[in-house]
Amino acid sequence: MAERSKKDASKRGETASTKRPSLLSRLFGRFLGRLRAYLLAGLLVTAPLAITFYVVRAFVSFIDGAVTPLLPVPYRPETYLPFAIPGTGIIVVLVGLVVIGWLAAGIVGRFLVHLGERIVNRMPVIRSVYGSVKQILETVIQTQNQAFREVVLFEYPRRGCWAMGFITNQTSGEIQNITADDMVNVFLPTTPNPTSGYLLFLPRKDVVTLDMTVEEGVKLIVSGGIITPPDRRPAAVQSVPKVSSGTRVVRPPRAD
Repeated sequence: MAERSKKDASKRGETASTKRPSLLSRLFGRFLGRLRAYLLAGLLVTAPLAITFYVVRAFVSFIDGAVTPLLPVPYRPETYLPFAIPGTGIIVVLVGLVVIGWLAAGIVGRFLVHLGERIVNRMPVIRSVYGSVKQILETVIQTQNQAFREVVLFEYPRRGCWAMGFITNQTSGEIQNITADDMVNVFLPTTPNPTSGYLLFLPRKDVVTLDMTVEEGVKLIVSGGIITPPDRRPAAVQSVPKVSSGTRVVRPPRAD
C-alpha cells in the first residue's frame, strides 16, 4: 500500500510539473503575440513619418548644397548666424523661377526665349532632348490639358484579365485617322514604379472610366493592390455590375 501511494504521489507530481510548463508557455506565447502586435503598430506609425522626413531632408540638403555655394558670401545666412538655415537653396530656386517666368512673359523675355530655342534647335542631339522635355512639361503643367485626369479599366493583355491605366490624351493624327473607332491614349503603368509603363491606343468604347481619383489610382498601383480606395458610389449602383469579360457594358436587369 505504501509503495502504491508513493507511486500515485509521484504521478500527481509529474502531472503537476507537466501542467506548469504548458501554462507558462501559453502565457509567454500571449506576451510575445502582444509584443509583436505593438511592435508592428509602432512600425506602421513611425515608418511613414521617418521615411518622409528622410526624403524631404535629403532633397533639401541636395538643393542647399547645390545652390548655396553659388550665393555671394555676404548673402549667405551662415555668415551672420552660427548655423546654416535649411531650405535656403529652395527659397532661392523658387524666387529665381518666379523672376525668370516674369521676365519670359514680357516682350524682351519672349524674344530671348525664342532666340535661345532657335540656337538649341540647330544642335543635333540637344534639340531632341530639349524638344521632348519641353513637350512633356507643357502637357503635364498646363491646366487646360486633361492629361492623367481619368482612371480607366480595360481588358489587358487578354479577355478576362483587367488592367488599370490613365487616359493621357485624345488620340489624334495618323493613328486616329487610320482607325474607325474613337481612340484614346492610355498609359499603363507598372508596379510598384508608376513612372515606367506602356502606351496603349484603345477604342473609347473599350475603356471603363472609374470614379476614383488619379491620386487614389497611383496609390493602388504603388502599393501593389494593398491600398484599395473605397467605392463611393451609392449602394444600389454598387450591387449592379457594370462590365464583364467580353461584354464591355452590362445593363441592369429590368424590374418586373
